Amino acid sequence: MTPEDIGAKLVLEATYVEVPVTVKDPKGKPVAGLTWRDFKVFENDTREQIRIFSVDPAPMSIAFVIDQSLTSDVMAKVNHSLDALQGALSPYDEVAVFSYNNGAQERTSFTGAQSSRLPAVLALTRETGREALVPINSGPFGGCSLTKNGSCVDSNATVQNGGSVGNPSFITIPKEIHTLNDAILAAAKELSTRPKGRRRIIYVVSDGKEYGSKATYKDVLRYLQTNKIAVYGTAVGDSARWGVGYVSRFHLPFTMYDNRLLGYVLATGGILESQNDSDGIEKSYARIANEARNQYTLVYASHEPLIDGKYRKIEVRVDRPGVEVIAKKGYYPSGQDQK
Repeated sequence: MTPEDIGAKLVLEATYVEVPVTVKDPKGKPVAGLTWRDFKVFENDTREQIRIFSVDPAPMSIAFVIDQSLTSDVMAKVNHSLDALQGALSPYDEVAVFSYNNGAQERTSFTGAQSSRLPAVLALTRETGREALVPINSGPFGGCSLTKNGSCVDSNATVQNGGSVGNPSFITIPKEIHTLNDAILAAAKELSTRPKGRRRIIYVVSDGKEYGSKATYKDVLRYLQTNKIAVYGTAVGDSARWGVGYVSRFHLPFTMYDNRLLGYVLATGGILESQNDSDGIEKSYARIANEARNQYTLVYASHEPLIDGKYRKIEVRVDRPGVEVIAKKGYYPSGQDQK
Protein backbone atom coordinates (compact mmCIF):
# COMPACT_ATOMS: atom_id res chain seq x y z
CA MET A 1 0.00 0.00 0.00
CA THR A 2 1.34 3.41 -0.93
CA PRO A 3 0.73 6.76 0.82
CA GLU A 4 -1.52 7.70 -2.09
CA ASP A 5 -3.79 4.74 -1.29
CA ILE A 6 -4.30 5.94 2.28
CA GLY A 7 -5.44 9.46 1.49
CA ALA A 8 -8.81 10.46 0.12
CA LYS A 9 -9.17 10.43 -3.65
CA LEU A 10 -11.12 13.23 -5.34
CA VAL A 11 -12.72 12.29 -8.65
CA LEU A 12 -14.12 15.08 -10.80
CA GLU A 13 -16.46 14.24 -13.65
CA ALA A 14 -17.58 16.60 -16.36
CA THR A 15 -19.35 16.58 -19.68
CA TYR A 16 -16.80 17.48 -22.36
CA VAL A 17 -18.34 18.97 -25.46
CA GLU A 18 -16.63 18.99 -28.86
CA VAL A 19 -17.72 21.69 -31.29
CA PRO A 20 -16.37 21.65 -34.87
CA VAL A 21 -16.57 25.17 -36.32
CA THR A 22 -16.35 26.57 -39.84
CA VAL A 23 -15.79 30.29 -40.31
CA LYS A 24 -16.58 31.92 -43.67
CA ASP A 25 -15.95 35.40 -45.03
CA PRO A 26 -18.68 37.51 -46.71
CA LYS A 27 -17.98 35.76 -50.03
CA GLY A 28 -18.53 32.31 -48.52
CA LYS A 29 -14.84 31.37 -48.43
CA PRO A 30 -13.35 29.60 -45.37
CA VAL A 31 -11.34 31.84 -43.05
CA ALA A 32 -7.99 30.33 -42.02
CA GLY A 33 -5.39 31.38 -39.47
CA LEU A 34 -7.63 31.93 -36.44
CA THR A 35 -6.41 31.03 -32.92
CA TRP A 36 -8.27 30.04 -29.78
CA ARG A 37 -8.21 33.67 -28.67
CA ASP A 38 -10.52 34.56 -31.56
CA PHE A 39 -13.29 32.26 -30.31
CA LYS A 40 -15.87 32.49 -27.55
CA VAL A 41 -18.27 29.63 -26.84
CA PHE A 42 -21.46 29.84 -24.80
CA GLU A 43 -23.69 27.07 -23.50
CA ASN A 44 -27.16 28.11 -22.38
CA ASP A 45 -25.92 31.73 -22.49
CA THR A 46 -23.01 31.03 -20.10
CA ARG A 47 -19.49 31.47 -21.45
CA GLU A 48 -17.39 28.32 -21.23
CA GLN A 49 -13.62 28.03 -21.04
CA ILE A 50 -12.07 26.43 -24.11
CA ARG A 51 -10.04 23.47 -22.83
CA ILE A 52 -8.79 22.14 -26.18
CA PHE A 53 -8.32 23.95 -29.49
CA SER A 54 -7.24 22.17 -32.65
CA VAL A 55 -6.87 22.91 -36.35
CA ASP A 56 -5.66 19.41 -37.26
CA PRO A 57 -7.57 17.65 -40.07
CA ALA A 58 -9.89 14.97 -38.74
CA PRO A 59 -10.56 11.56 -40.32
CA MET A 60 -14.19 11.30 -41.36
CA SER A 61 -16.85 8.64 -41.20
CA ILE A 62 -19.32 9.66 -43.91
CA ALA A 63 -22.74 8.14 -44.53
CA PHE A 64 -23.50 9.12 -48.12
CA VAL A 65 -27.27 9.33 -48.77
CA ILE A 66 -28.64 9.45 -52.32
CA ASP A 67 -32.19 10.60 -53.06
CA GLN A 68 -33.67 8.31 -55.73
CA SER A 69 -37.08 10.02 -55.71
CA LEU A 70 -35.72 12.79 -57.95
CA THR A 71 -37.07 13.42 -61.42
CA SER A 72 -35.32 11.53 -64.22
CA ASP A 73 -33.45 14.56 -65.57
CA VAL A 74 -32.04 15.45 -62.14
CA MET A 75 -31.33 11.80 -61.34
CA ALA A 76 -29.23 11.54 -64.51
CA LYS A 77 -27.05 14.44 -63.30
CA VAL A 78 -26.59 12.84 -59.88
CA ASN A 79 -25.74 9.47 -61.47
CA HIS A 80 -23.09 11.14 -63.62
CA SER A 81 -21.55 12.88 -60.60
CA LEU A 82 -21.06 9.77 -58.45
CA ASP A 83 -17.73 8.86 -60.06
CA ALA A 84 -16.23 12.01 -58.52
CA LEU A 85 -17.13 11.14 -54.92
CA GLN A 86 -14.16 8.89 -54.19
CA GLY A 87 -11.71 11.53 -55.40
CA ALA A 88 -13.02 13.94 -52.75
CA LEU A 89 -12.04 11.61 -49.89
CA SER A 90 -8.75 10.72 -48.20
CA PRO A 91 -7.36 7.25 -47.41
CA TYR A 92 -8.14 7.93 -43.73
CA ASP A 93 -11.87 8.36 -44.39
CA GLU A 94 -14.53 5.65 -44.45
CA VAL A 95 -17.87 5.62 -46.24
CA ALA A 96 -21.24 3.92 -45.94
CA VAL A 97 -23.80 4.33 -48.73
CA PHE A 98 -27.57 4.65 -48.39
CA SER A 99 -30.31 5.43 -50.87
CA TYR A 100 -33.99 6.18 -50.47
CA ASN A 101 -37.17 6.49 -52.43
CA ASN A 102 -40.10 4.91 -50.64
CA GLY A 103 -38.03 3.77 -47.65
CA ALA A 104 -34.31 3.72 -46.89
CA GLN A 105 -31.86 1.11 -48.14
CA GLU A 106 -28.31 0.50 -46.92
CA ARG A 107 -26.13 -0.24 -49.93
CA THR A 108 -22.96 -0.92 -47.94
CA SER A 109 -21.77 -0.57 -44.38
CA PHE A 110 -18.59 1.38 -43.69
CA THR A 111 -15.70 0.63 -46.01
CA GLY A 112 -12.44 2.39 -46.77
CA ALA A 113 -12.96 5.53 -48.83
CA GLN A 114 -10.31 4.43 -51.34
CA SER A 115 -11.36 0.78 -51.52
CA SER A 116 -12.42 -0.78 -54.82
CA ARG A 117 -15.75 -1.64 -53.24
CA LEU A 118 -16.97 1.96 -53.09
CA PRO A 119 -17.20 2.70 -56.85
CA ALA A 120 -18.84 -0.68 -57.40
CA VAL A 121 -21.51 0.10 -54.80
CA LEU A 122 -22.08 3.61 -56.17
CA ALA A 123 -22.60 2.14 -59.63
CA LEU A 124 -25.41 0.00 -58.24
CA THR A 125 -27.20 3.05 -56.80
CA ARG A 126 -27.85 4.57 -60.20
CA GLU A 127 -31.58 4.79 -60.87
CA THR A 128 -33.69 6.29 -63.63
CA GLY A 129 -35.75 8.48 -61.29
CA ARG A 130 -39.39 9.41 -61.76
CA GLU A 131 -41.05 11.22 -64.62
CA ALA A 132 -41.79 14.90 -64.08
CA LEU A 133 -45.46 14.91 -65.07
CA VAL A 134 -47.82 17.85 -64.69
CA PRO A 135 -50.89 16.56 -62.81
CA ILE A 136 -54.29 17.55 -64.24
CA ASN A 137 -57.06 17.13 -61.72
CA SER A 138 -59.80 19.32 -63.15
CA GLY A 139 -61.08 20.86 -66.38
CA PRO A 140 -61.81 19.20 -69.73
CA PHE A 141 -58.56 17.17 -69.59
CA GLY A 142 -59.11 15.98 -66.03
CA GLY A 143 -62.31 14.01 -66.61
CA CYS A 144 -62.93 10.42 -65.60
CA SER A 145 -62.75 7.52 -67.98
CA LEU A 146 -64.65 5.37 -65.46
CA THR A 147 -67.54 6.42 -63.24
CA LYS A 148 -69.59 4.72 -60.57
CA ASN A 149 -72.70 6.27 -59.06
CA GLY A 150 -71.64 9.62 -60.49
CA SER A 151 -68.15 9.53 -58.96
CA CYS A 152 -64.71 9.06 -60.51
CA VAL A 153 -63.20 5.59 -60.32
CA ASP A 154 -59.50 4.91 -60.82
CA SER A 155 -58.91 1.31 -61.82
CA ASN A 156 -55.23 1.52 -60.85
CA ALA A 157 -55.98 2.99 -57.39
CA THR A 158 -53.42 5.73 -57.97
CA VAL A 159 -55.77 8.62 -57.30
CA GLN A 160 -58.44 9.26 -54.73
CA ASN A 161 -62.10 9.98 -55.33
CA GLY A 162 -62.76 13.66 -54.82
CA GLY A 163 -66.43 13.15 -54.01
CA SER A 164 -65.69 13.25 -50.29
CA VAL A 165 -64.97 16.96 -50.58
CA GLY A 166 -68.20 17.67 -52.40
CA ASN A 167 -67.04 17.51 -56.02
CA PRO A 168 -67.33 14.09 -57.68
CA SER A 169 -65.58 15.34 -60.85
CA PHE A 170 -62.44 16.40 -58.98
CA ILE A 171 -59.54 13.96 -58.55
CA THR A 172 -57.15 14.37 -55.62
CA ILE A 173 -53.55 13.87 -56.79
CA PRO A 174 -51.64 11.71 -54.28
CA LYS A 175 -48.50 13.22 -52.80
CA GLU A 176 -45.07 12.01 -53.89
CA ILE A 177 -43.13 9.87 -51.45
CA HIS A 178 -39.79 11.27 -50.26
CA THR A 179 -38.64 9.42 -47.12
CA LEU A 180 -35.77 11.73 -46.21
CA ASN A 181 -36.28 11.43 -42.44
CA ASP A 182 -36.11 7.64 -42.56
CA ALA A 183 -32.94 7.71 -44.67
CA ILE A 184 -31.14 10.14 -42.37
CA LEU A 185 -32.12 8.10 -39.31
CA ALA A 186 -30.85 4.86 -40.89
CA ALA A 187 -27.54 6.54 -41.74
CA ALA A 188 -27.30 8.06 -38.25
CA LYS A 189 -27.77 4.69 -36.54
CA GLU A 190 -24.88 3.26 -38.56
CA LEU A 191 -22.74 6.32 -37.79
CA SER A 192 -23.39 6.10 -34.04
CA THR A 193 -21.27 2.94 -33.92
CA ARG A 194 -18.13 4.65 -35.22
CA PRO A 195 -15.28 5.17 -32.72
CA LYS A 196 -14.31 8.41 -31.04
CA GLY A 197 -11.84 10.61 -32.85
CA ARG A 198 -13.66 10.39 -36.16
CA ARG A 199 -15.89 13.17 -37.47
CA ARG A 200 -19.39 11.75 -37.98
CA ILE A 201 -21.04 13.15 -41.10
CA ILE A 202 -24.14 12.42 -43.14
CA TYR A 203 -23.82 13.74 -46.69
CA VAL A 204 -27.14 13.97 -48.54
CA VAL A 205 -27.69 14.60 -52.26
CA SER A 206 -31.35 15.54 -52.56
CA ASP A 207 -33.95 18.18 -53.35
CA GLY A 208 -34.68 18.20 -49.62
CA LYS A 209 -38.34 17.19 -49.86
CA GLU A 210 -39.87 15.01 -47.15
CA TYR A 211 -43.13 13.11 -47.21
CA GLY A 212 -44.07 9.63 -46.09
CA SER A 213 -41.37 8.83 -43.52
CA LYS A 214 -42.20 6.86 -40.40
CA ALA A 215 -39.63 8.86 -38.42
CA THR A 216 -40.41 12.46 -37.51
CA TYR A 217 -38.07 15.38 -38.07
CA LYS A 218 -38.00 16.16 -34.33
CA ASP A 219 -37.01 12.62 -33.32
CA VAL A 220 -34.36 12.30 -36.03
CA LEU A 221 -32.84 15.67 -35.14
CA ARG A 222 -32.62 14.69 -31.48
CA TYR A 223 -30.81 11.47 -32.43
CA LEU A 224 -28.31 13.47 -34.48
CA GLN A 225 -27.73 15.97 -31.67
CA THR A 226 -27.19 13.19 -29.13
CA ASN A 227 -24.69 11.27 -31.26
CA LYS A 228 -22.50 14.17 -32.51
CA ILE A 229 -23.57 13.83 -36.14
CA ALA A 230 -23.54 16.72 -38.60
CA VAL A 231 -25.56 16.78 -41.82
CA TYR A 232 -24.02 18.19 -45.00
CA GLY A 233 -25.50 18.18 -48.46
CA THR A 234 -25.78 19.19 -52.07
CA ALA A 235 -29.23 20.48 -52.96
CA VAL A 236 -30.36 19.55 -56.48
CA GLY A 237 -33.53 19.68 -58.54
CA ASP A 238 -36.23 22.12 -57.45
CA SER A 239 -34.12 23.33 -54.53
CA ALA A 240 -31.27 24.37 -56.84
CA ARG A 241 -33.28 26.40 -59.32
CA TRP A 242 -33.22 29.65 -57.36
CA GLY A 243 -29.43 29.89 -57.10
CA VAL A 244 -26.07 28.14 -57.26
CA GLY A 245 -23.31 27.80 -54.67
CA TYR A 246 -23.00 27.94 -50.92
CA VAL A 247 -26.33 28.28 -49.13
CA SER A 248 -26.26 30.65 -46.17
CA ARG A 249 -29.15 30.95 -43.78
CA PHE A 250 -29.10 34.69 -44.51
CA HIS A 251 -29.86 34.20 -48.19
CA LEU A 252 -32.78 31.77 -48.09
CA PRO A 253 -35.77 32.65 -50.23
CA PHE A 254 -39.22 32.26 -48.75
CA THR A 255 -39.99 29.47 -51.21
CA MET A 256 -37.85 26.89 -49.41
CA TYR A 257 -40.04 26.09 -46.40
CA ASP A 258 -40.54 22.55 -47.70
CA ASN A 259 -36.78 21.86 -47.75
CA ARG A 260 -36.33 19.62 -44.72
CA LEU A 261 -32.68 18.94 -45.57
CA LEU A 262 -31.89 22.59 -44.92
CA GLY A 263 -33.25 22.32 -41.37
CA TYR A 264 -30.98 19.38 -40.57
CA VAL A 265 -27.94 21.18 -41.96
CA LEU A 266 -28.46 24.41 -40.04
CA ALA A 267 -29.23 22.68 -36.73
CA THR A 268 -26.20 20.36 -36.78
CA GLY A 269 -23.53 22.74 -38.08
CA GLY A 270 -23.20 21.34 -41.57
CA ILE A 271 -22.85 23.03 -44.95
CA LEU A 272 -25.27 22.98 -47.88
CA GLU A 273 -24.54 23.84 -51.50
CA SER A 274 -27.01 24.33 -54.32
CA GLN A 275 -26.02 22.90 -57.71
CA ASN A 276 -28.04 22.37 -60.87
CA ASP A 277 -25.60 20.59 -63.21
CA SER A 278 -23.33 17.53 -63.06
CA ASP A 279 -20.10 19.52 -63.00
CA GLY A 280 -21.29 21.63 -60.09
CA ILE A 281 -22.45 18.58 -58.13
CA GLU A 282 -19.07 16.89 -58.66
CA LYS A 283 -17.12 19.93 -57.46
CA SER A 284 -19.35 20.31 -54.40
CA TYR A 285 -18.24 16.88 -53.13
CA ALA A 286 -14.58 17.91 -52.93
CA ARG A 287 -15.29 21.40 -51.64
CA ILE A 288 -17.62 20.32 -48.83
CA ALA A 289 -15.48 17.32 -47.83
CA ASN A 290 -12.44 19.55 -47.56
CA GLU A 291 -14.28 22.08 -45.39
CA ALA A 292 -15.68 19.34 -43.14
CA ARG A 293 -12.22 17.83 -42.65
CA ASN A 294 -10.44 21.11 -41.93
CA GLN A 295 -12.59 22.74 -39.29
CA TYR A 296 -11.58 24.46 -36.08
CA THR A 297 -12.29 22.14 -33.15
CA LEU A 298 -13.25 23.59 -29.78
CA VAL A 299 -13.63 21.45 -26.64
CA TYR A 300 -15.05 22.73 -23.36
CA ALA A 301 -16.34 21.27 -20.08
CA SER A 302 -20.02 21.97 -19.61
CA HIS A 303 -21.16 23.72 -16.44
CA GLU A 304 -24.49 21.85 -16.59
CA PRO A 305 -25.27 18.59 -14.72
CA LEU A 306 -23.69 15.47 -16.18
CA ILE A 307 -26.71 13.71 -17.65
CA ASP A 308 -30.07 15.43 -17.30
CA GLY A 309 -31.56 14.67 -20.71
CA LYS A 310 -32.17 18.34 -21.46
CA TYR A 311 -31.24 20.14 -24.66
CA ARG A 312 -28.31 22.54 -24.31
CA LYS A 313 -27.99 25.53 -26.60
CA ILE A 314 -24.57 26.39 -28.05
CA GLU A 315 -23.42 29.68 -29.52
CA VAL A 316 -19.94 30.27 -30.96
CA ARG A 317 -18.69 33.80 -31.61
CA VAL A 318 -15.59 34.93 -33.49
CA ASP A 319 -13.89 38.28 -32.90
CA ARG A 320 -13.65 39.13 -36.59
CA PRO A 321 -15.95 41.58 -38.40
CA GLY A 322 -18.23 40.32 -41.17
CA VAL A 323 -17.62 36.58 -40.76
CA GLU A 324 -20.23 33.84 -40.60
CA VAL A 325 -19.78 31.19 -37.91
CA ILE A 326 -21.11 27.72 -38.70
CA ALA A 327 -21.44 25.33 -35.74
CA LYS A 328 -24.07 23.05 -34.24
CA LYS A 329 -26.88 24.88 -32.44
CA GLY A 330 -26.89 22.56 -29.45
CA TYR A 331 -26.84 18.98 -28.23
CA TYR A 332 -28.32 16.42 -25.87
CA PRO A 333 -25.74 14.99 -23.40
CA SER A 334 -24.94 11.30 -23.41
CA GLY A 335 -22.68 8.96 -21.45
CA GLN A 336 -20.12 9.15 -24.27
CA ASP A 337 -19.36 12.77 -23.32
CA GLN A 338 -18.23 12.04 -19.74
CA LYS A 339 -14.56 12.35 -18.85
